[in-house]
Amino acid sequence: MTPTTRADCVELDRTDPLAAFREEFLLPEGVIYLDGNSLGALPRATPGRVADMIEREWGRDLIASWNTAGWWDKPRTLGAKIAPLVGADPDEVVVGDGTSTNLFKALVAALRMSDRDVVLGESGNFPTDLYVTEGAARLTGAVQRRVDPDGPELAAALATGDVAVLLLSHVDYRSGTLRDLPAITRMAHEHGALVVWDLCHSVGAVPIELSRSGADFAVGCTYKYLNAGPGAPAFLYAARRHHAVADQPLSGWHGHANPFDFAPDYEPAPGVSRFLSGSQPLVADAALEASLDVWAKADMARVRAKSLAMTDLFLRITGGAGLESVTPLDHAHRGSQVALLQPEEGAGYPIVRALIERGVIGDFRAPDVMRFGFTPLYLRYVDVYDAATALVDVVETGEWRQERFARRAQVT
Repeated sequence: MTPTTRADCVELDRTDPLAAFREEFLLPEGVIYLDGNSLGALPRATPGRVADMIEREWGRDLIASWNTAGWWDKPRTLGAKIAPLVGADPDEVVVGDGTSTNLFKALVAALRMSDRDVVLGESGNFPTDLYVTEGAARLTGAVQRRVDPDGPELAAALATGDVAVLLLSHVDYRSGTLRDLPAITRMAHEHGALVVWDLCHSVGAVPIELSRSGADFAVGCTYKYLNAGPGAPAFLYAARRHHAVADQPLSGWHGHANPFDFAPDYEPAPGVSRFLSGSQPLVADAALEASLDVWAKADMARVRAKSLAMTDLFLRITGGAGLESVTPLDHAHRGSQVALLQPEEGAGYPIVRALIERGVIGDFRAPDVMRFGFTPLYLRYVDVYDAATALVDVVETGEWRQERFARRAQVT
């Protein structure tokens, strides 16, 4: 059924196989939340799980919880819960540190596995990826190059034969463009390069098959579509075939083969555990575990189908308001967000602020992109319809031109 009216959307919500998941989240009254691609909504079970960790595991059981509550193994047990969402085996994923740190580890490890010296990245990538690559290049003496990965430049850059590592985002953070992970990985390998994938805007949004695609390394955050909360720990994937030789630069205690021997020299742990460095943020881990328990019940094929239907609906309604989509219309190249431009320079930010005042929360990315993230586990079709019609009204009435909407907040 292709919805054309609000009544159609109400009917779609009535028969939606994912509808029950909405009750798994605590959502404010009067808010349509289209910013799950920046910070996911709070799972209903999270406050209780975090309280139990603090009051019982820490407060009552104290240091014994490193054993009795499985604190020491959290990087691996949580990694095993993320593994199905990225198409990996349980022993190929660990949780710990942040995305930037894990990206640095993966990049340097990949560079150390190659006799080449070029890191190839994308010119419009998220700043962390660009900045971390600069730091890794300075440390290792590598050369950093950037290209547009969505045109012919990528193939030409790989064909030079001197690329050691290719770093790409699976979904572009501004436009929502979804890259062909299997095909790009295959092309990089054909030219002798390893690939590090940034999954921050794809994990929990689109189906991912890292192992089947032959991916080398990947990193991702858990606070966006995975709903683990602000500051939640990130994850790192390393293909099993690289475990014995991968040499990451932050060789901390938790990545040691025998940490409780307290040996003076470093010996990397077997498997993906060698990518660990320091202690886990165990309070944040409790929040992540609660969210992953929700995701364990979700069917990613259904999530993807609903995401595409909702973004189709949003694009159809907003298309009549003179807004330009920079998100691909082709399903095969679309993530789970819609990015729009208003032709008038400087209009993006005040339009988003005007929408927020109406209870429709999206976000803004410089220079003038309005982003709307679609999270099928808790969004309804009627929410999408109401948000899109509100956006059209804000644009067509010129409401966004009021001076107060132009005042920039620190976080946009």
